[in-house]
Amino acid sequence: MGLYRRGKTYWFSIQYESKRIHQSLDTDNKRLAEKLYSKVITDMVEGRYFERAEAKKHSFDELMDKFMHEYAVKREESTRSRYVSARKNLGRHFKGHTLADLSPKALSSYVQFRKEEGAKAATVNRELGLLSKAFNLALRQWEWCNVNPCSRIQREPENNTIDRWLTAEEDARLLNGAVGYLNGQLVEIIILAMNTGLRQGEILNLRWKDVDLLRKVIAVQKTKNKDPKVIPLNQTVSDMLLNKSKVVNISGYVFSTMNGTKISRWNLKREYANALRKANVTNFRFHDLRHSFATRLVQSGVDLYRVAKLLGHRDISTTQRYAHHHPESLRSSVEILDKCYKSVTIGAQESCSTGEKSLKIKHAPLAQSDRAQVS
Repeated sequence: MGLYRRGKTYWFSIQYESKRIHQSLDTDNKRLAEKLYSKVITDMVEGRYFERAEAKKHSFDELMDKFMHEYAVKREESTRSRYVSARKNLGRHFKGHTLADLSPKALSSYVQFRKEEGAKAATVNRELGLLSKAFNLALRQWEWCNVNPCSRIQREPENNTIDRWLTAEEDARLLNGAVGYLNGQLVEIIILAMNTGLRQGEILNLRWKDVDLLRKVIAVQKTKNKDPKVIPLNQTVSDMLLNKSKVVNISGYVFSTMNGTKISRWNLKREYANALRKANVTNFRFHDLRHSFATRLVQSGVDLYRVAKLLGHRDISTTQRYAHHHPESLRSSVEILDKCYKSVTIGAQESCSTGEKSLKIKHAPLAQSDRAQVS
């Protein structure tokens, strides 16, 4: 039957593999209808038509609902919260659209839309990351589509250089400002974060069974990259936990509410914000305590490999963001060469071929003790 008109709208009818397909082209313009019909024929020949037809059956909201109920529910509370926020922003742009509508061009438009709103590159990348995870599930498990459009979108460049850490004076103000918050536990939580580099979730999930005060270590079972890690404790943290262990809640959590339940991240965020205001410390997130931990280690000459191990980074390139703090601490490494030039004679020597004068450096023999140190 081919292309035909029903009322004011053009339709097409075509026989494909023993199936008769009738579909509206949603236009009353004959020339446009002819072009759309030609594209349908081309898509059928190249095998793309039914892929798009399946994607048109499922909406963005359906994709997000299924993703949140089947995937997000298995993630950590903090991750689920980020997903909820990302979905809300994505929904403002894609609500009512089908999966077929979410083309690379549409996603690029979303990126521009969010940038104009003032969203940071990291935020936009996390939102696209959520959408990409959902599309991968729709493609591989649910068979709702045959392509992930997010794979064709270049992520926004992020500035991962960490420049905010506590000065000694801010350190003291923050600890004094935190007194009394979270039933007196906020000071202890901040001390633990500044001396171990543990993440917020790792601290709130910490149980006494994971603390070995005899060996002075903490075994962190739930980490961001799923790899358990063991963190050594310095004397400051050991003394603090030893004192705290005198009264242990039956829940087993190191830090808990008055009812014995785990402290929520929102409760910690609120109380921490109050402490910052009281201490007059600005532009300093809780996660920046972890950055302060790493920065102070690097500035004190601890090599990046050890810092990476303490932070639980799988790839040292992640730790490389702190490298700009390191050059001054490397000075002692090159100063050892001064001993090689402890006694030198610098004199002028005339070149036989050019008549020019050049410098000639004569090394004096090193003392036996100096030889040993250089070797």
